[in-house]
Amino acid sequence: MKKTDLKKALENLVHFPENHIYLLAVSGGVDSMVLAYLFNELRTSGYEFQIAHINYHLRGEDSNLDQKLVSDFCEKNHIKFHLYEVSEKDQQPENSIQLWARELRYHFFRQIQQKENLEFLVTAHHLNDQLETFIINLSKASGITGLSGIPSNENKILRPLLNFTKEEIYEFAKENNIAYREDVSNKKSDYLRNKIRLEITPKLVETNDHFLENFKKSISYLNQAKDFVQEQISEIEDSLTTFNNDHKIVSKDKLNLQSDFVKFEILKKYGFSPEEIPKIFKAENGSSFFSKDHQLIVNYSQLMITPKSGPDSLEEEKEILLMEKFDFTENQISINLENTIESIEEIDKNFEWDFNAEKLKFPLRLRRQQDGDEFFPAGFSGKKKVSKFFRDEKLSILARQKIWVLVDRENSILGIIPLRQDRRNAKDENTNKILKIINEK
Repeated sequence: MKKTDLKKALENLVHFPENHIYLLAVSGGVDSMVLAYLFNELRTSGYEFQIAHINYHLRGEDSNLDQKLVSDFCEKNHIKFHLYEVSEKDQQPENSIQLWARELRYHFFRQIQQKENLEFLVTAHHLNDQLETFIINLSKASGITGLSGIPSNENKILRPLLNFTKEEIYEFAKENNIAYREDVSNKKSDYLRNKIRLEITPKLVETNDHFLENFKKSISYLNQAKDFVQEQISEIEDSLTTFNNDHKIVSKDKLNLQSDFVKFEILKKYGFSPEEIPKIFKAENGSSFFSKDHQLIVNYSQLMITPKSGPDSLEEEKEILLMEKFDFTENQISINLENTIESIEEIDKNFEWDFNAEKLKFPLRLRRQQDGDEFFPAGFSGKKKVSKFFRDEKLSILARQKIWVLVDRENSILGIIPLRQDRRNAKDENTNKILKIINEK
């Protein structure tokens, strides 16, 4: 390993790497200190970087000494140093400390990147980390993506040392007198990764003098296979998919004819686990499934997928005050809803409703459907539950979520927008004061 190896690795990951300012995650361990040393050597070639360090205060004075080593390196070499010290307000959990620590540090890194306008975060993951991750993912049935290991460039996170072994990193540190600190907690088998690192990896490496080198080649082949498979999966998905403005519609019946592998590869992109996927295909119409970022609704022979934070999510929306009172000095007042509410793509229609304003109880509001809603639809006799009206109109679940209901002061329905007016307060031959509600483009 030498300076030119890092330069070549960065050139493979980023176009014109010398044109960027990087943020290095440096813990004080041998891997990250070697990474910092190599970047510092590249400064003569125009490379610029800053360093971020987190002191978790989990190991007493050892944690403080880690911090001092990194801050001293930055001070000596005139490198901008960012520090986050974990305190009681960060609420360390009793379980999953590793996951908590990871989320904390990446949140810290993103804050720095945003503030300093640093596009890329650089970490010191190496080939041994790659092997440990492969074994962990192998035990989780994570599919070809998981078996492809840690990506060298993902979401603007660069890992230029992935092709180097831990032994090579130690040798480089020794040859160049690079100061680093050992984390004694890494010598304990308390966590799965440590157990693999201490008990399984050494035995695997002993089986073959070229084990890690061959493993590196295998990971390369797996990544090539993954890229090929993803191209095929994308073609299959495209053949099963149509789009509305706000959501994706996948043919449930056609996807169900595909192999479990194809189903998994398509639906995992939206955050759904292998355990959930069979439930999706057995679910009743109208069933909803939620991942971290997406909502999936079973709509007859369709799977409707939309971002949870998007306009089609089930998040409760506020009511809209449409009209507080009617000015009875006027014979007719018109309200156009075009700029008040968004049109519904599958029910994009204009309408014009005339009400007897003297019979209305103001204020008038727009709200979403509620359980038990009933109304007296114009053109029909008797009353009807809104939920049954939706079924008769064959509205998709997502379309139903976007429907606005026009109600009066007493929450009595005046119309289902944009589909049907309630007839009870409609204009008749005796009407003198007219409120006209229109949706007109």
